[in-house]
Amino acid sequence: MSRLRVLRAVVAKGSIRAAAAALDYTPSAVSQQLAALQRETGLRLVDRVGRGVEPTAAGRALAAESEALFRELSRLDGLARDLREGRTGSLSIGYFASAGAAWLPDVVAVLRREFPELRLDLRWTEVLDDPSTDLDVNVFVERRDVAPSSAVIVYPLIDDPYVVVVRRDDPLAARRSVPLAELAGRPWIDNDLSHGACREVVLAACAEVGFSPRFSVEMRDYRTAIPFVASGMGVTVLPRLALGELPSDLVARPVVEPTPVRRISVAVRSSVAGHAAVVRTVELLRAAVGAPQRSPAGLTA
Repeated sequence: MSRLRVLRAVVAKGSIRAAAAALDYTPSAVSQQLAALQRETGLRLVDRVGRGVEPTAAGRALAAESEALFRELSRLDGLARDLREGRTGSLSIGYFASAGAAWLPDVVAVLRREFPELRLDLRWTEVLDDPSTDLDVNVFVERRDVAPSSAVIVYPLIDDPYVVVVRRDDPLAARRSVPLAELAGRPWIDNDLSHGACREVVLAACAEVGFSPRFSVEMRDYRTAIPFVASGMGVTVLPRLALGELPSDLVARPVVEPTPVRRISVAVRSSVAGHAAVVRTVELLRAAVGAPQRSPAGLTA
């Protein structure tokens, strides 16, 4: 394990000397560890380049693939530390921005009150494609092309429909709802990661009615996209949960025919599904969204 740690340090730092300084080793000790790891694996992990070394493709691949192993070791170290110090353990919760703002403050407040010795670790996971992570609980947007692994149990939370934000003086503002096809000729203000799950929901709905949005402004979150609507640069389409309080000169109208909908669920690591704090977290999330107490996805009550 220590030899893998040395390899990771060399890849990350770019030199044996820098890796040695980071690990508090001597450069010769780092070189010896690398040589031993190469013998054990039968792989050439670094090449000599001048007076330094350059990781090979195999070296970089081995270092990258060991990331999950070291994350799990870190989690176990944290558990052992909690047990030594008399704490009841830790709970890691993943979230995306709009869910975090809407639900997590109240959920965390209750958890801290009911489990005062529990160490909470909150992580932003919006850029992850797969809810099957090392997190205990992860609130995520389902993707049509990604199926969670058997390592997690998925509980549905809420279906979140999309709305269009327009200026109050826009003709669309007088409508009770707006057919998606009527936005085909409008300039759009982007508001999500280029390959984000929420953006894919919108693009799929647009493709269903035969167009691709013309983005005139590229933003990467909902709140920064909204001021550009007020400036007259275009419209923006976003989930209702992410809407928040709009400026007085803007209004939101439901998008219909079809209505894009993102499905929000919570994934729980199977190995901790029975932990009291995990069970309570799922209960609190469902209460926050008003979700019925349905069975986990793929299971029957």
